[in-house]
Amino acid sequence: MVRTEFGRLQEHPIVDFKRGKEVTIYLNGKPVKAYEGETVAAALYAAGVRVFSRSFRWHRPRGFFCAIGKCSACMMEVDGIPNVRTCKVYVRDGMQVRTQSGMPDAEKDVFSILDDVIDKVFPHGSHYTKFTTSKKAREFMVKRMRKFTGFGNPPKAVFQGRAELEEIETDVLVIGGGPGGMSAAINAGKYGAKVLLVDENPFLGGQLVKQTHRFFGSAKERAGTRGIKIAGILEEELNSIENVEVRRETRVFGIYNGEAGAYQRLNDDEGKLLRIKAKKIVVATGAYERTLIFENNDLPGVYGAGGVQTLMNVYGIKPGNMGLIVGSGNVGLILTYQLMQAGVNVAAIVEAMPRIGGYFVHAAKVRRLGVPIYVRHTILKAIGRKSVEGAVIAQLDDRWQPIPGTEKEIKCDFICVAVGLSPTHELLYQAGCEMKFVPELGGIVPLRTRFNETSVKGLYVAGDVAGIEEATAAIMEGRIAGIHAAVTLGYGGEEAKKELDEAVKEIEEFRAGPFGERIVCGLEKCTLESEVML
Repeated sequence: MVRTEFGRLQEHPIVDFKRGKEVTIYLNGKPVKAYEGETVAAALYAAGVRVFSRSFRWHRPRGFFCAIGKCSACMMEVDGIPNVRTCKVYVRDGMQVRTQSGMPDAEKDVFSILDDVIDKVFPHGSHYTKFTTSKKAREFMVKRMRKFTGFGNPPKAVFQGRAELEEIETDVLVIGGGPGGMSAAINAGKYGAKVLLVDENPFLGGQLVKQTHRFFGSAKERAGTRGIKIAGILEEELNSIENVEVRRETRVFGIYNGEAGAYQRLNDDEGKLLRIKAKKIVVATGAYERTLIFENNDLPGVYGAGGVQTLMNVYGIKPGNMGLIVGSGNVGLILTYQLMQAGVNVAAIVEAMPRIGGYFVHAAKVRRLGVPIYVRHTILKAIGRKSVEGAVIAQLDDRWQPIPGTEKEIKCDFICVAVGLSPTHELLYQAGCEMKFVPELGGIVPLRTRFNETSVKGLYVAGDVAGIEEATAAIMEGRIAGIHAAVTLGYGGEEAKKELDEAVKEIEEFRAGPFGERIVCGLEKCTLESEVML
């Protein structure tokens, strides 16, 4: 049994959790113990807080879901600023956190008793038609409705910090410090290109920082090395290249004809607005988790698989005592094993397909640990009032419909949804890339050449934003994008061109196996015919 204290894992067979200085934050005025380096959401979860907010209309309790800032489930008021994603803000001593929905707070929301009659008094859209004839009545009602709906109140204090403008010129801008982005920066930088890599997090590695399992593939692809180690190796390599600059906590908000706008956080009171003029841009913004439709799927305790990995493997916080995993792909299978490594029981894995989706070796491992895998089953509902207390699953027929009488209740206190990812494509849309829905690649992806250059000249993609694959493929794509960007800028000469040819050949071989068949099929639907010949 792994020892825990105050909701935090005290030991782990693989990860050595190095916690920062102990601090105190305040939730609705009550002190909460936290450690520097933890996010607000992680610290609250460790303290037993499960209800972070209430839903817009029906006052349903909401907890966090993704833990990487891609959804709005964990929004709270932090130091007077409303609608802050608490999974992206790090604790600081004395920080004041408030739930911004519910009366008196999200945990004890008395407005929820009105849910049965609210639709009769205020039908959907009524706020557009009621209380419009009197300015005073409208102002009064708008204030009440903001409180009622949980939108939060505008900050009362005027911003006192400093915000400067900095203009930067670089050969290659890489957006995203995950495996694809770091690989692109390394491979463009090593041939002499001036590279700027920016990432919204205070650390590099992207999703690698929570991958405690060993990777597959060949030795060249770092097979047998854990994801968390690969992140460190790539960062070390990155730091060894003098012409590569890294800026953490820097978020790009737009790309405008070869220029990018970004905001860099320096500290609690200072930040910088960046205007970045880049000859080439590589977008490696990763992906976000999908959810699944079932009754009570918004109940606190229903999490994305990556959210649980972040909580457990990054911050060392125990997600619960008994989990149910929905989805038997590699993520679901690996997460099951990781949970049991951390001393968390897994009741079962549920898979709608007639076969297990992930690698046999992962499935065999969790079966040896005694975890049943129910194929041709689905989750019907989560049970619980304020958080998950169980789930009901059922068998599916040939038309994917639940078979009456096959319902089974599973005892669990959290549910992990591991049903895949979708590319984080918003920046590409905004930049004007031609996009296409390709289900084999996980959703909407950009059209691109085999060198990963999109329909916008000089704009490349690498990693999950180009299509959902494994981290190894992201590293290989980043290598191709980085070298091609450098070569077309005149760096590297014949040596770089030769390596580029090798990199393209290697990724084609990597995808040649049965598991790459679907990816290859997807790529054929979004590959541009025109390419920059070198």
